[in-house]
Amino acid sequence: MANENGTGVDTRDANGRSRNLANREENMQNDIQTSAASTPTSRVAANDRIDYDKIVVKPPTIGQRAYKYRYFYLMAIPVLIILLIFYYWPMLGIRYAFSQYTFREIATQTGPNYSDLFVNFKFLVTRSAFRYAFANTLILSIVKLLLSTVVTVVIALMMNEIAHQWGKKFVQTVLYLPHFLSWVVAASIFMLILSAGTSAAEGDLSNVGFVNSILIKLHILKAPVDFLTSTKHWRGVWYIMNLWKETGWGTIIYMAALAGISPDLYEAAEIDGANRFQQTIHITLPSLMNTILVVFILNLAKVMNVFESVFVLYNSLVYSVADVIQTYTYRVGIVGNDYGYSTAIGLFKSVISLILVTISNKVSEKIRGYGIV
Repeated sequence: MANENGTGVDTRDANGRSRNLANREENMQNDIQTSAASTPTSRVAANDRIDYDKIVVKPPTIGQRAYKYRYFYLMAIPVLIILLIFYYWPMLGIRYAFSQYTFREIATQTGPNYSDLFVNFKFLVTRSAFRYAFANTLILSIVKLLLSTVVTVVIALMMNEIAHQWGKKFVQTVLYLPHFLSWVVAASIFMLILSAGTSAAEGDLSNVGFVNSILIKLHILKAPVDFLTSTKHWRGVWYIMNLWKETGWGTIIYMAALAGISPDLYEAAEIDGANRFQQTIHITLPSLMNTILVVFILNLAKVMNVFESVFVLYNSLVYSVADVIQTYTYRVGIVGNDYGYSTAIGLFKSVISLILVTISNKVSEKIRGYGIV
């Protein structure tokens, strides 16, 4: 039936459908409110307000965390066992430093003699051999540290100036190779090239080492010199051997630091008319200074750890200039069977190393703002 306006729409049917839709929506709203009132969570949703200040999150207990990461702890067990056996258990032997414990006590099965707790430390300050060893340790380590720092930086700067990439890689490979040789092999090489020969006194120079042979042919020497038994030359040989073996490997960290310097600095310097030497002095070295200080401080903490490089090269004729604390400890403890005295020497070295590490850490805090440990 058409309405009075002639639109052709039945208004009564339209009004009826509208009332039906309104009734269904009202019923759905009532159902939602009823379900919201039936459960606590729905009531919170209906009220649309949560008091977050009253929510308490309990952290997991130690047992819960251990169970969560149980497989990680399981994998760490072998490492912890090795750490305890080889690093912490031997520390119990420190007690022998306060006893007289030699081969005699072992043979008679009387055990360590603790009658005089500081007898070994009295020997430390009275025996000249220990004083020589302590002085040699400081001299060899500190001079080597200074030389290696200077030479390593210089070689890194020289390699950085190589334009061709293949040439740089070739030089790096040649310099890195000695690092992978053991100290025994390195010492053997130097013994061969520095040999004075077995028949040099009779004038037979056929088995004289390369260095002596060249020096004699150049009339610098009249007779071969045994560099490794001479107190005048031994330290120089030791420094050269250490530089030859470790300098190339030490350049790695400086090459990485050089790669991080912005090329814009060099371009600006070239525009200002600076040559390569001036760029090195005013750009490269200041940029490397922080790295140089860090490496120097880290190595300073290890100056007392000198053994293998000395042990494979020295002999009884050069003890006065070559004997260091660790080689002296080896002779006293392993060769001489004086375990109490050798333990006291080791304890003394550990205390000095701890002091050096502490000093290095304080210096690092002053220079860099944070320590190394």
